[in-house]
Amino acid sequence: MGNSFGCSASGERLVSAARDGDLIEAKMLLEFNPGLAKYSTFGGLNSPLHFAASKGHNEIVALLLENGADVNSRNYCGQTALMQACRHGHWEVVQTLMLYRCNVMKADYLSGRTALHFAAVSGHVRCIRLVVADFVASVPYETLHARVDADVGDGLNTKRKQEQSALCKFVNKTADAGITALHMAALNGYFDCVQLLLDLNAYVSAATYHYGTSMDLIGKWLPLDVARMWGRHWLEPLLSPSSDAVVSPFPTSNYLSLPLMSVLNIARECGLHSSTTSSNEIDFCAVCLERPCSVAAEGTRF
Repeated sequence: MGNSFGCSASGERLVSAARDGDLIEAKMLLEFNPGLAKYSTFGGLNSPLHFAASKGHNEIVALLLENGADVNSRNYCGQTALMQACRHGHWEVVQTLMLYRCNVMKADYLSGRTALHFAAVSGHVRCIRLVVADFVASVPYETLHARVDADVGDGLNTKRKQEQSALCKFVNKTADAGITALHMAALNGYFDCVQLLLDLNAYVSAATYHYGTSMDLIGKWLPLDVARMWGRHWLEPLLSPSSDAVVSPFPTSNYLSLPLMSVLNIARECGLHSSTTSSNEIDFCAVCLERPCSVAAEGTRF
């Protein structure tokens, strides 16, 4: 939405409150005029929601969304609040935006990056796990994990590919010049992000194009090539598409088995995204993301 309120003094005050984390001021302004939640700065450069998300002010993010802010609104670069939160690693904000069913598939205008790209390039593994929550069923790892195995029949491989098509499409979505989230994580050497993306069936054979605006990755490079170019040698055993060397299997990412799809869907049904909900009630994902998860996925509703 554009700047429908003009150069509103109240709107600018809300922008300042969202940027500075002044929850009391934000509440006061929105009580007086809930429509301010849709305000944007001159020329649509940014909105209170974008400022709050980029700064990690989760309570203000929830307050703005409750008052009608568009969870999928874009700033002047085409970035959503989810992209801003993922870029800066504010996983609590990502959690709130996911509860409001933000569109994780959106890409920015400048480079075609999704929120997954922004999380991967900055090494924010918790954000990655939350962003893919609606694609990863709350089932045991062995059921979810369906890498194509050369030892099984073509029929079974075809079925596995179909079951994971939505997840694979998202995880391997390319930005400018064919860059995937795996390229981004490899570029900066984030082992835990690379590990999780591989467990989500990111393609180690995805190659960048010979053109684009992302200068660091221009050329035809695999994620392995990117890791080697930038000296991330500890990633080579994970990223090698084919290797004669005997490599010990690396452990499954601790984040993959978390039943976040079930947790998020239950929270959506119960209305736990409200800013009036007590902090003890809204820390549901913190249990999984901050310590080893012992919640059994079997028997969940979703």
